[in-house]
Amino acid sequence: MLRTRCGPAELRAAADTPDGHDPRLWPALAGRLGLPGLALPERYGGAGCTVTELALACEETGRALAPSPLLATSVLTAPLVLALGTEAQRTGLLPRIAAGTLTAALAVPGPALTTALGLTGANAGFSAGGGRAGGVQARRAEDGWRLYGEVAQVLDGHSAGLLLVAAHTGGFARSRTLLFLVAGDEPGLVRARQSALDATRPQGRVHLRDVRAEVLGPPDADVLPALAGTGDAAAAVLAAEAVGAAGRVLERTVEYAGQRIQFGRPIGSFQAVKHRLADVHVAVQAARSAAYYAAWAAGRGEGAGALALAQALEALRCAAAEGIQLHGGIGFTWEHDAHLYFKRAAGDELLFGPVHRLRDRAAETAGLFTGGEVAV
Repeated sequence: MLRTRCGPAELRAAADTPDGHDPRLWPALAGRLGLPGLALPERYGGAGCTVTELALACEETGRALAPSPLLATSVLTAPLVLALGTEAQRTGLLPRIAAGTLTAALAVPGPALTTALGLTGANAGFSAGGGRAGGVQARRAEDGWRLYGEVAQVLDGHSAGLLLVAAHTGGFARSRTLLFLVAGDEPGLVRARQSALDATRPQGRVHLRDVRAEVLGPPDADVLPALAGTGDAAAAVLAAEAVGAAGRVLERTVEYAGQRIQFGRPIGSFQAVKHRLADVHVAVQAARSAAYYAAWAAGRGEGAGALALAQALEALRCAAAEGIQLHGGIGFTWEHDAHLYFKRAAGDELLFGPVHRLRDRAAETAGLFTGGEVAV
């Protein structure tokens, strides 16, 4: 399906639409393959699988750079609704998400997303608001909760039918962060698509002007552990997705190296080119092993996503950079697809990295340096 619907022309046409998605692809992924509900329980209309199966599916969407709301809806938002939502909220939202009739987005500012998800550090200090002004603030009103503020760099925030907004409440003395459900057509909600480095990952800016909202779960819910758990599972899925993209750009580069003739022979026959491609192959295979282990561990409730994501992002960046170099002059042109993979690597590292901080967090979690000893 992805080979049919996500060719170069279709990919660019989808990225140029207002939503940044192919309107025919998402119903196909949902109706024919059931991807949105793959990791949701059967009682909520899902397939009853785990994060492991979702990661394997996203490896294929990563190969095609498929522009769809799958990441924002099923990887970042649906697990939080499942973990924190009341039974009424779950039964009202998750079946629609599983069927693909409702898309969702987690409205956390892009620069703070990795902190909120606990990928680059403990999220104990995460706050959705910057005091009395800044971020998103929540206040109680006669008809429930009201939100006001602004969130930028929200994945699919401009088009999602449901927003899960992290907001600051409690004032200074009892400051805390809660998650709120906001319908996409709620009065006072203003959204616009933002220009992003990676056009296949559309982002939006969300303005909330005294918008009515419903708190996710009970008002005393502790959202930070749920965000951290979602972050590790999301990292495993993102690692598999990056491995798929890295594998595909390597395949295309190897194919081109066998066709491009220079000095009377294919450039792939030169030893220097062989060595560079072999190095990329080793990096991709190592990242694939790490991503598969992280996906397996996430399905068992264990955490290994951050380290796998670091290795996968590094492999994708290496594969995309070498792909551009070995394609020569054509690799630097806007018309060629090589730059799309490079932008996916750079864009993912901006949103979910950087790599060295992912590794630092993994080392901290594993307690590698708790004894105060440093390798010489």
